[in-house]
Amino acid sequence: MSDRQTDVIVIGSGIGGLSCAALLARYGFEVTVCESHSIPGGAAHAFERNGFKFDSGPSLYSGLSYSPSANPLRQVLDAIGEKLPCVNYDTWGCCLPEGDFDTSVGAEQFCEVLSKFGGNEAIAEWLKLQRVMEPLASAAVAIPPAAMRLDLGAALTVGRFAPSLVRHTPNISKLTGSFSRIMDGVIFDPFTRNWLNLLSFLLSGLPADGTSAAEMAFMFADWYRPGVVLDYPVGGGGALVDALVQGLKRHGGELLLGTHVEEVLVEGNRAVGVRLRGGKEMRSRRAVVSNASVWDTLKLLPEGAVPKRFRAKRQATPECDSFMHLHLGIEAKGLPPNLACHYIVVNDWEKGVTAPQNVVLVSIPSLLDPSLAPSGKHVIHVYTPGNEPYDLWQGMDRRSEEYARQKQVRAEVMWQALERIIPDVRSRCDVTLVGTPLTHERYLRRYRGSYGLAIRAGEGFFPGSGTPLPGLLCCGDSTFPGIGLPAVAASGMIAANTLAPVQKHLEMLKDIGCLA
Repeated sequence: MSDRQTDVIVIGSGIGGLSCAALLARYGFEVTVCESHSIPGGAAHAFERNGFKFDSGPSLYSGLSYSPSANPLRQVLDAIGEKLPCVNYDTWGCCLPEGDFDTSVGAEQFCEVLSKFGGNEAIAEWLKLQRVMEPLASAAVAIPPAAMRLDLGAALTVGRFAPSLVRHTPNISKLTGSFSRIMDGVIFDPFTRNWLNLLSFLLSGLPADGTSAAEMAFMFADWYRPGVVLDYPVGGGGALVDALVQGLKRHGGELLLGTHVEEVLVEGNRAVGVRLRGGKEMRSRRAVVSNASVWDTLKLLPEGAVPKRFRAKRQATPECDSFMHLHLGIEAKGLPPNLACHYIVVNDWEKGVTAPQNVVLVSIPSLLDPSLAPSGKHVIHVYTPGNEPYDLWQGMDRRSEEYARQKQVRAEVMWQALERIIPDVRSRCDVTLVGTPLTHERYLRRYRGSYGLAIRAGEGFFPGSGTPLPGLLCCGDSTFPGIGLPAVAASGMIAANTLAPVQKHLEMLKDIGCLA
């Protein structure tokens, strides 16, 4: 590889990197993805143990089973011509301090929940919020991320949506602040406020006063429209990764696994390639795109490659806390009837939704897709979403007894959450795996085991895909608001579009139904 050249090198095969690379390949670029791990997908990769297929990260999907869709990930799949069969459902379980219940996407069913926990006034407030959010939701999707690019060509691609944007001008300014500014004027019922803080946290890693109104408006547009359903990819998260990889390769792109990038090569004040572990080099004719986090990207840049002020500002960007994971393969016989695929568990509203170990998510995807587990078994993924402090683990030896003890102690909250749903779950386990922030740091090469940025709405901007180093772009959860799959897919599209000829970009927008 010492004299190898390609048009674009993408560092990392997370969903953002794969979305960028596959779209670049669709645009006709020769693109090579360099991935350190032996499995593609980054934080969304899947893995198998004893016949059980586990999702390492995301478990809740929407907007993937139909087209055209406002979900940028569906738009990427449409652009590269890849199908993704999904199972549809609309209900999940909640285990909250007020009690246990099932709820659904869609505005109407939540009124039934509110009648139990909040009463008629809470229902009236919720219906008013729906009315307030409706024009904001329309404004939030007025310009699809697929149209965005970082050069003057945006005047032609984004400009096509100017008439729609003009209609929504009165609401645009409302999207730039925190969601709490809207919520506080409408919602006074304590249960509903707690619920909206929880949804905000699951979207951004922050409560309502730190989550942008635009993110929540996008969620309202997606989750509370008529006939809405949730999706689960047949084959799990691994099937989603496989679809992106297949699209990349079908359009002529290449994925290199076990290929660790140690440094971005800079010559003449321009990123010109990468140096791999072992000293070999790969050169890029057009650009290098980093799908590593904002902090991990800085580690790849030689001293002096970017201004000191830029480096210091990026390094100081606040991060979300990390995760704890519990992956289980269990015996299915005799399980409680009518289990839901997903559960949200909250232990104490008074502590706040961001408090360590206060919110726990449970996913049992084999209820929807039996192929994920051997016959008569189920696969379970339990995790604490972005609320596990890295400092509790920093400096620990992963082979030590201290680490093993702490894993057991910090996993207990996940076991207890799951026992609210399956009381005898500990006696059912064939496979038990516990993941920690150090697991994230090691296998996902994530700075402090984090899952993205924690920039509070109104207190700063996401770094975006551009950098002051010509030839270097970025994508992933450090570059676009939100910590979920739509956000990282959008970031990948923006980076790819920036490198693409405007005419090909416009053709792509027509192909995926964004332009007539």
